[in-house]
Amino acid sequence: MSYQILTIDTVKEYILNIDSIKNYLENGEITISEIGDGNLNFVYIVTNITNGKSLIVKQAVPYLRIAGEGFPLSRERMNYEIRALTFYSELVPHLVPKIYHADEDMSLIIMENLSEHIIMRKGLIDRVIYPHFSEHISTFLAQTLFYSSSLYLDSSQKRALIDRFNSNTELCKLTEDFVFTLAFMEDGTNDINPDLLAEAKELFSQNDFKKKLLKLKYIFMTQTDALLHGDLHTGSIMLNEEETYVIDPEFAFVGAFGFDIGALIANMINSYISHFYRSQDSEYQAWILDSIKEIYTKFEEKFLELWLQHPNSALLKEGFIAKNELDEFKKEFMQNIFSQSVGFAGAKIGRRVFGIAGVEDIRGIEDKHKRKEAELMALKIGKYLILNYESIMDVDDLIERIQGIN
Repeated sequence: MSYQILTIDTVKEYILNIDSIKNYLENGEITISEIGDGNLNFVYIVTNITNGKSLIVKQAVPYLRIAGEGFPLSRERMNYEIRALTFYSELVPHLVPKIYHADEDMSLIIMENLSEHIIMRKGLIDRVIYPHFSEHISTFLAQTLFYSSSLYLDSSQKRALIDRFNSNTELCKLTEDFVFTLAFMEDGTNDINPDLLAEAKELFSQNDFKKKLLKLKYIFMTQTDALLHGDLHTGSIMLNEEETYVIDPEFAFVGAFGFDIGALIANMINSYISHFYRSQDSEYQAWILDSIKEIYTKFEEKFLELWLQHPNSALLKEGFIAKNELDEFKKEFMQNIFSQSVGFAGAKIGRRVFGIAGVEDIRGIEDKHKRKEAELMALKIGKYLILNYESIMDVDDLIERIQGIN
C-alpha cells in the first residue's frame, strides 16, 4: 500500500491485513497503545488480551519527531534499521529482537515485543544491577564490528557493505550537527538550562576545545571501519537481569570503530554522574565504572580473538609480516580504537548538556540545584575527555581520570 502515517485507530486494520501477523496474534480482543518515547519514530504495542500475545509496530514518519513537522527527515531511515537488524540477526540473533514483518513502502517494521525487558536507561536510574550486561554487549560490539570490517571482509565485500549503508546521509548529518556542532555553539535548537547560560557562553567561545571537536567530527565523517549501530546508548538497549537486546539501529552506517563504543561509555558515565545527585549510592556508581571497564576489556579480548581466528582479509595476508611486528601493529591498532572511543564519549556526554536531546538520567533530576550540579559535572567530564582523549592510555586510566573529576 502507499505510505500513510498510522495512528492508534488505523494500526489494527493494517496489521490484521497481513496474514502472518494475523495468524500469530490469533483471534481475540486486540488493543493498541502508543509507547514511543524516542526522538524520531512512532512505536505502538499491539496486544491480544485474550491470549496475551503481543507485537511492536514501529513506523518512521517524514520528519524529526522531537522537533515536529517543521523539521523534515526522510523516512527511508527505516530501511537501514531493517538492514542492520538483518545483519545482526545473522551474527548475534540472541542480542536483537526478531522481525516478523517489514514494509519499506510504509517505512515500518513489526517485531518481537520485549515485554519482559525494560529500557536500560530506566533500569540504571532505578539502580538495577545487570550481571550479564558486560558479557552480552561486549559480544555484540566485537562480533558486529569485526565481521563488518576489512579485518574479515575482502575488498569487494566491504565496498558492497558501504554501498548498502552509506546512503544513510540524513541521519549521519543529524549526528554531525547535533553531536559535534550545534550543542557547542549558539543555535536555536539548543535546550540550555537558564542557570547555565554563563557556562554555555564560555564553552562556545573556547576555540582550542573546538579544534579537538573538529578532529573527532572529521574522523566520524570519513572513516569507514565497520558497520555501526550509530546510536548505541542506554535508550537503545532493552534488558533484564538475564538477557540483553540492542534495538533501534536506524542510524546504522559504516564508520569509525570507536563511535558505538564511545556512545555506550558516554551513557554509562552519564548514569554514574547522575547518582551523585539522585541516590548518592557509591556502590552502584562503582558497579557502573566496573561495567565500563569490563565492557571494554571483554570487547578487546573478543575482537583480538576473532582477528587471530581470521588471519586473511582485505588488510592482511597470512605470512606477510612477522608475528612480533604483527602483534605490535595490533596493539597500536587497538590503542587507536580506544582513544577514539574516549573522544567520541566526550562528545556524546558534552552534547547532552546544552543540546536538543538531553538524557533523562540528568535532565530528569527534579531538584533544580542538583540538576545544575549534575550538568556542570557532565560538562566538565565531557570537555576533559575531548581535550585529552589522545593521552588516555587504557580503560583503567580512563576510570581513574573520571573518578578524579568532581
